[in-house]
Amino acid sequence: MPRLTDRVWSPYVAGIVIGLLQIPAFLLIETALGASSSYVTIGGLLASLVDQDVLKIGYVARHVAATGKNWWQVALVVGVALGAFVSMRWSGARRQAIAPIWARALGTSSPTVRYAVAFAAGFVMLFGARIADGCTSGHGLSGVAQLAVGSFVAVTAMFVGGIVAGRLVLRRI
Repeated sequence: MPRLTDRVWSPYVAGIVIGLLQIPAFLLIETALGASSSYVTIGGLLASLVDQDVLKIGYVARHVAATGKNWWQVALVVGVALGAFVSMRWSGARRQAIAPIWARALGTSSPTVRYAVAFAAGFVMLFGARIADGCTSGHGLSGVAQLAVGSFVAVTAMFVGGIVAGRLVLRRI
């Protein structure tokens, strides 16, 4: 069994632990694991502070409503970020300079360029997750666990997209 101070966990153990988290999610809040809706919840809340009319949009209003099904994902995303930070500290890992693969792919080792590309790519990925009505954790963990056909299609597309993107970054296409 891995310890919290281990630098790396076995992907098999980590996968089993994450998969088992489906059980309390369904039993306690009657919904599956996912993360992308949390961005709609927070974005809708912030937009409503500027313009209350945004809450007239049904999609936004459904996500901003003060229900456990909406706000648990926000807590999940915050917990993932905090957990990753705590895990890094406890394991003794340290931040590293930009990896050579990214310097080669981007044509520069500038952290500013890397952060800008990461932000833009994250935005595109999140936009796609909302169009697909779920993210990698929603479709990959929850949808596949429920044997949802749409999730199998989404996960297949994610893997194909990841393989193509990886080959482009490595300049093997």
